[in-house]
Amino acid sequence: MEPIWAVGLMTGTVLDGNIDVALIKTDGERIADFGTYTLAPYPQSIRTLLEETLRQARVWNFTGPEPAIFREAEEALTRAQSAAVKDLVESYGLIMADIGVVGFHGQTVLHRAPQVGRLGQTRQLGDGELMHAILGTKVAYDFRSADMRAGGQGAPLAAAYHTALLRAADASGDMAVLNLGGVANITWWDGKDNVVAFDTGPANAPLNDFIKAKGLGDMDRDGALARAGTVDEARLAKLLEHPYLTKPYPKSLDRFDFGAAMADGLNAEDGAATLTAFTTAAVGKALDLLPHRPMRLVVSGGGRHNPTMMAMLASRAGVEAVKAETLGWKGDAVEAECFAFLAMRVLRGLPISFPSTTGVPQPMRGGRLAG
Repeated sequence: MEPIWAVGLMTGTVLDGNIDVALIKTDGERIADFGTYTLAPYPQSIRTLLEETLRQARVWNFTGPEPAIFREAEEALTRAQSAAVKDLVESYGLIMADIGVVGFHGQTVLHRAPQVGRLGQTRQLGDGELMHAILGTKVAYDFRSADMRAGGQGAPLAAAYHTALLRAADASGDMAVLNLGGVANITWWDGKDNVVAFDTGPANAPLNDFIKAKGLGDMDRDGALARAGTVDEARLAKLLEHPYLTKPYPKSLDRFDFGAAMADGLNAEDGAATLTAFTTAAVGKALDLLPHRPMRLVVSGGGRHNPTMMAMLASRAGVEAVKAETLGWKGDAVEAECFAFLAMRVLRGLPISFPSTTGVPQPMRGGRLAG
């Protein structure tokens, strides 16, 4: 089919207070035009509401009725994200009638990977029907549930889009895509039919939580604290014994599976250095699990803005790491673009997850469509 305009939305688990909104033209197999992208800040009231929602979600832990706050947060974020879509589309000189579909990921409040004898569970807040009613455009949403009901990990879902990017860049197994969001995930493609993807470990979530707990802002801006600190090598060696890091893929994480407590007792600089070293050394362990160890990582997500983290990928993971922009990609937009791309696949009935990316028995369609 002919490529059409699609909008994708993503709000990560680090809760940086922004809605990522991207517009691409795609048929769900290739990207014809990268359109535009923006970060639309949430009002502070919604940021506060979402932080409390995440706290209550961890207490709930899929047991008993959902907390009442879920409903309030879901409506608030759906309305805010709908407005962000409309603003982006109109700023690009289009109208909503020009948009074929919106990919609405929603806000992950809890994700529990499957275990032997137990299906995984995941919860993203986002009312696709309400967004469709507001925008009048088809909305694809709830991308992960079908995968998990079929025994999959429900994550990462970026593999189909990362592979399309790698294919367009004429890359093969010597290059992989690493996304450094709250959690880090990797996609490797052999240049033919074999795609592997999984969560490597934490990325920015424990580091940001640690910095916030120290009262030093929302993040280690420019990696300055980590650069000034000394890695606690003995502690790091112990942390790297965590069984998740050598567990075979497919595998996925919740943003709280690795927490700021890993740096308990350390000062701000040494804690930031140690957490950054852990994130990057965990990537190194992940590269060793791949069918072929890539020589180069193309890095998207917020972590690529942290020069200390990027430098440690070379020293601790033993790999050349370059920002997504090196290949002409918009590094902050990749995840939002991914959900525009996946929305097109939902629209066309194409699979969005695969045995080698989430562990489902066969390539699986997913997502629900409103409109």
